[in-house]
Amino acid sequence: MEQNRITSRQNETARRAAALARSGEERRTQGKFLCEGARLCRDAVLSGLSVESCFYTEQAGEKYKDYLSPILSACRESYLIEEHVAELLSSTKASQGIFCVCGWPKRLLPEAVWEPEQAPLLVLENLQDPGNLGTVFRTAEALGIGQVVLLGECCDPLSPKVLRASMGAVFRLRLRAEKESEKLCKLLKNQGFQLHAAVPDASARRVTEIDFSDGLHAVYIGNEGSGLTAETIAFCHDRVTIPMAGRAESLNASAAATILLWEMQRGSTVKVGVCHG
Repeated sequence: MEQNRITSRQNETARRAAALARSGEERRTQGKFLCEGARLCRDAVLSGLSVESCFYTEQAGEKYKDYLSPILSACRESYLIEEHVAELLSSTKASQGIFCVCGWPKRLLPEAVWEPEQAPLLVLENLQDPGNLGTVFRTAEALGIGQVVLLGECCDPLSPKVLRASMGAVFRLRLRAEKESEKLCKLLKNQGFQLHAAVPDASARRVTEIDFSDGLHAVYIGNEGSGLTAETIAFCHDRVTIPMAGRAESLNASAAATILLWEMQRGSTVKVGVCHG
């Protein structure tokens, strides 16, 4: 493994890495993303992702030696960086001084061939808040829902905010991306899935009435402000809702997802999968 020292914020290698944290377009163009933090970088390695390079400060190398060891063993290049270079790479207020450039997971590439691998399955349509998306990923993994589909124009699942909120779950879930609602719904129906559109409507079927242990099920959750599109709701077999008391008309996406994921998990026999990129 080649190791170098970076002392300037103008260093081209450091600037390319920093661009990955700032721009989704840059991540897609390079086919890479930037991880920040000792635990998150180690999780990327242990989850089987391709790690191209590691950047760390001298202080981080001493403080997080146990975290850093497997990272350095897995990456092709490592760079010892000055604190001011770490500030360039960081997207947090209190950086730990460890960063990794990782390859884009192959399953999220547009050309990736996809078949549903397990049930129940969670579909997220047009989620735009990175914190919500990362929280849903973390909850899904914790409850054993191993496969999530990003439908439409969701925010970048590999952005720094999503990565932090997911606590590494984004590396281990079976994530897929699909732009077209009709295409996804037809695929799932052909595989025998029952499609449930989650809506804040008291007239919809209560999610607690569904037996998720009987057959294959996919639950759709929509955008934070506008919910699922009318097109997607029409493609689903039914509409489901979370019974609520009080004056609240709806829950935010991550709160609704937590309840729905719990109901999905209760009767399921899902085994958590590991994404190897």
